[in-house]
Amino acid sequence: MRVVVLASGSDGNATYIETEQVKLIIDLGRNAKYIKEKLESINVDAKDIDYILISHTHKDHTSALKTFVNRYKTTVLLSQKMFYDLPDIKDYENIIIYDDDIYLKDIKITTIKSSHDAPDARNFIVENKGQSVVYVTDTGYVNRKYFEILKNREIYLFESNHDIELLLNGPYPKWLKTRVVGSYGHLSNKDSSFYLSKLIGDKTKKIVLMHLSNVNNTEEKALEMIHETFKEYELNFQDIVCAKRSEITEVI
Repeated sequence: MRVVVLASGSDGNATYIETEQVKLIIDLGRNAKYIKEKLESINVDAKDIDYILISHTHKDHTSALKTFVNRYKTTVLLSQKMFYDLPDIKDYENIIIYDDDIYLKDIKITTIKSSHDAPDARNFIVENKGQSVVYVTDTGYVNRKYFEILKNREIYLFESNHDIELLLNGPYPKWLKTRVVGSYGHLSNKDSSFYLSKLIGDKTKKIVLMHLSNVNNTEEKALEMIHETFKEYELNFQDIVCAKRSEITEVI
């Protein structure tokens, strides 16, 4: 598998995953031009994308969807509730409705319920030939019942949205602060670090911290928290990076 985060944050989210038989994008935020250009930078033609997998319908995960599918006729994977919440594609033909696990040629995708204020919200485990990528973002917490299937995966793309003190002392109105820290909001640096300390294992190769807030977080604070937490739990794991809003990650 090749994995590249194309964009991550409130401006838009998109992650590219490629196997021998499938070219897949999880979520399609930003705009179609941005997605096309970032794909070209890793020698991928937008017209060759086989599937777009939607995690939920918030604009920062779907804003490029209408233009992209009209232009390239890509197959869209989403749940029934997501479909009804996206009127722009209600007449689009290339749609697959998922509920539980998804099988696409040489890929298996396990869907897990996330806790977010959208009509439906999912996180994913993408598997190919014994390798796996965990995609956990836009969730107020990770349900303990999923811990076993999330453990000891090769790559973790994991939300680390905000520093709690920056958020509580920052410019957001009270209602928005309450939303972000609530059980249907986003994972803080502290939450993310704790969950990852319980999930990573000897197979884990890379952690990418996702969806960092531009107002209530910094890369330095996110990395500092996870390194401190790992040290507290005597975990010696260093290969951790932060996904950026307008730059792709390295090809993983």
